[in-house]
Amino acid sequence: MPDAADISVPTLTAEFPVVGDDPHIDAPLRATVRRLSTLLGRTLADQNGPELLELVEQVRQQTKDVKASHSTVEAHEVQQRLAELPIEQATALTRAFTQYFLLANAAEQVYRVRALAERPSAESWVPRTVRAIHEELGSEGLQEAVDSLDVRLVFTAHPTEASRRAVLTKLRRISDLLETETEEGTVERRRQDHDLAELIESLWQTDELRRQRPTPQDEARNALYYLRQIYSQTMPAMLDDLRDELRTHGAELRDRQVPLRFGSWIGGDRDGNPYVTAEVTRDVLQLQADTAIDIAIEAINDLIVELSVSSALTGEDEELLASLRADLEHVTDIDEVQQNLYAEEPYRLKLGAMRSKLRATRKRIHQGEPHVPGQDYRDGSELQDDFTVVREALRRHGAVRMADGNLAIAQLVLAGSGLNLATLDVREHAEKHHEVLERLFDQVGELETPYGQLDPAQRTKVLSAELASRRPLVGSAITEDETILDDSTRTTYNVFREIREAHRTYGRHVIETYIISMTRGAHDVLAAVLLAREAGLVNIAGGEEKNRSDIGFVPLLETIEELRHAGEILDELLSDPSYREIVRLRGDRQEVMLGYSDGNKEAGVMTSQWEIHQAQRRLRDAAARHGVTLRLFHGRGGSVGRGGGPTYDAILAQPYGVLEGEIKFTEQGEVISDKYTLPPLARENLDLSLAAVLEGSALHTRPRTTPEQLDRFGEVMETVSDAAFAAYRKLADDPDLPEYFVTSTPVELLGDLNIGSRPSKRTTSEKGLDGLRAIPWVFGWTQSRQIVPGWFGAGSGLKAAREAGLEPDLHNMLRHWHFFRTVISNVEMTLAKTDMQIAAHYVHSLVPERLWPLFETIRAEYTLAVEEIERLTGVLGLLDNQPVLKRTLAVRDRYLDPISYMQVALLQRARAASERGEPMEPDLQRALLTTINGVAAGLKNTG
Repeated sequence: MPDAADISVPTLTAEFPVVGDDPHIDAPLRATVRRLSTLLGRTLADQNGPELLELVEQVRQQTKDVKASHSTVEAHEVQQRLAELPIEQATALTRAFTQYFLLANAAEQVYRVRALAERPSAESWVPRTVRAIHEELGSEGLQEAVDSLDVRLVFTAHPTEASRRAVLTKLRRISDLLETETEEGTVERRRQDHDLAELIESLWQTDELRRQRPTPQDEARNALYYLRQIYSQTMPAMLDDLRDELRTHGAELRDRQVPLRFGSWIGGDRDGNPYVTAEVTRDVLQLQADTAIDIAIEAINDLIVELSVSSALTGEDEELLASLRADLEHVTDIDEVQQNLYAEEPYRLKLGAMRSKLRATRKRIHQGEPHVPGQDYRDGSELQDDFTVVREALRRHGAVRMADGNLAIAQLVLAGSGLNLATLDVREHAEKHHEVLERLFDQVGELETPYGQLDPAQRTKVLSAELASRRPLVGSAITEDETILDDSTRTTYNVFREIREAHRTYGRHVIETYIISMTRGAHDVLAAVLLAREAGLVNIAGGEEKNRSDIGFVPLLETIEELRHAGEILDELLSDPSYREIVRLRGDRQEVMLGYSDGNKEAGVMTSQWEIHQAQRRLRDAAARHGVTLRLFHGRGGSVGRGGGPTYDAILAQPYGVLEGEIKFTEQGEVISDKYTLPPLARENLDLSLAAVLEGSALHTRPRTTPEQLDRFGEVMETVSDAAFAAYRKLADDPDLPEYFVTSTPVELLGDLNIGSRPSKRTTSEKGLDGLRAIPWVFGWTQSRQIVPGWFGAGSGLKAAREAGLEPDLHNMLRHWHFFRTVISNVEMTLAKTDMQIAAHYVHSLVPERLWPLFETIRAEYTLAVEEIERLTGVLGLLDNQPVLKRTLAVRDRYLDPISYMQVALLQRARAASERGEPMEPDLQRALLTTINGVAAGLKNTG
């Protein structure tokens, strides 16, 4: 095949479309995108001939003209042209536009990194926040805030990342190459271009579609890729800088105190995922342990090189030698020769023994053997003890800087990763626990009314009495008699037994919380507690000395009804003596999870956000009444429709007094790859998360406004929410909406993308849209550029408040209420991503004409929302106050629109074949899935 440079290509199309002609767009970024586009264009010419480049330019220009003219005739002409393309050519065209977006995204990430590097360190998130807290509260107040820090970022496997790992890895390598700046015309630039061209060629020949649905183990390996990088490349410098900044202001990061840790749902989230079994949980924990031990061994290897301290010069340390002698009684891979060789370098020998014990720990885990004291580590705390031995010995012999230098940072990092890398949360649907208990209570036969027929209040009474009793419900019979449980209920119960086994293997930190999704009352939590007691995880009948609760229990409040009763649910739980004892055993700490997705799907963005905000207040007050520390777990998705948006603003928008140093929130899908692919971006995300929690905990303990003003804001927000809810429910309750949603979007293809192990529908009895998960709900609206979950109802809500004479209050709220400002900002961004012209093309091409009035309702609400947001913010156009984001979205539209037109054309083909009773051809399916990837890449959002 000839080199691309030897192919005659017209000048106009020799370069792939670039980031437009706006002179105000950052010139270096434009130049880099143009450079990558040129290399992509050469690859396309090489691989598919110059005809593809010509087609790309023609289609791009044609769709741009349609956008400018708003002509339905021209739109039909584009559609007709695309519909007539052979499938192979249609796929290549879509892939070309998609790869442009992927390369542009990689370039944008690099320039985000460069912008961060140019920012003065004193203006970074953490230094600025530490300085502010010190100025207001002094060193003691700062120390108190730092001591309370416990930020948990929880990776989930929710299927919203459309790109394969093979693709993301190549994009990471492209970003790595671009980080090194080279001058045009130099040897370095030629070599760099050669390497970039090779990667782009490889990217073009890499299948971006998954051929098989990933298993939970595959999803775990994907998360481990990021976690390994974070712990190895990002955490050491972050903790070191944080420690130095605190010391500058008279505070300390105490030994073994890790202010930020990671959690995971992967392998533990059973809600609606039949593929997550007890065996899968066991496999995932072993994968995590292998990675954690690898990270620890790598850190110790570095320390062995560094700590060449000679006892001949410093003197011997008896405590260190005693510890080392105890190790050598069990360690087998440090022979006599090595002992003699390093006889006067005991720190190296001690670190070598620690490495040996880590290897023995891995072997113990893989072979399922019991812990042998001195031979392996029972849990991460024993590894920490060994680090302390080394550091204290160094201190006693004058090596304070070495004790508090890289060795201390390694100890802190490994305190975070432990032996399990990330704490695994287990989640299950509330009804599953009741199904098990129904069989258990029926077996005992003591209830006058069968358990399955009891109402929630009766169940609470029965469960509370049972927890207060000193005898087990069925005891060992649950495992000895196989007839008590059927396959389904045994699977649910076995997870509790697997948690107990995991604790034996890794220590109790490996699984700390059990989450009950769709919690509707105290009975749903008490049901899980009772099953945990039966499995031996809870004992509250042994007296204060013997009582224990190896896990905590977390209600997940998701629907609007549950959020409105959040305070009552928590109050009822904490009023139960048995449950209150469990909370005492867990350090008087109660975690509550708030689900953003289902509330949004049920009530729309304005009402769901407002109800979550009020629920936090109610939970705060209920916890305070019972003397309990509240930890909120925010189940945020990537899109605004699923609780997404800037993390810093989301944390600071919480009600005053909610943050006490502790918080958890989910990271998932494309959010993980966007935040954590490049180490500097990972560092930025960790810094801003820490800074926001520090600021919220230390400086937002009281209202930022007067009580009277806050009450007034609440009254206005009720007006906005009520009108927004009414508008949203009118749309959601329309009997034609399910058909409209399915026909106007490619939602039926989400499962074929194979981007997650979990089915898109719940396994409950819910039908239609009620049974559809929030991810495909947002996915469908996003692909068709309607993005209803991110803004619908906002216009009606704001208009109702304005017409009620509350416009001055709305402006006051925007200036002085962080919550309201954050919600409005997120809605504005989603409106800007929405494209009613493209959405109309989907509707008029794919939806039966009798359903078109639904689109007119959506378009009318969109127009109203834009008008009200622009009036409220005082700008002439959406995002005028965020010009960089506005330009970025406008440029992306030029290349997104062709992919959307292609998607519609291919959906028409697929549905026409279906109406004829013909199965979808594999090539057509592949082409359609490629368009889905393209839209996701262009919007940088799937669901």
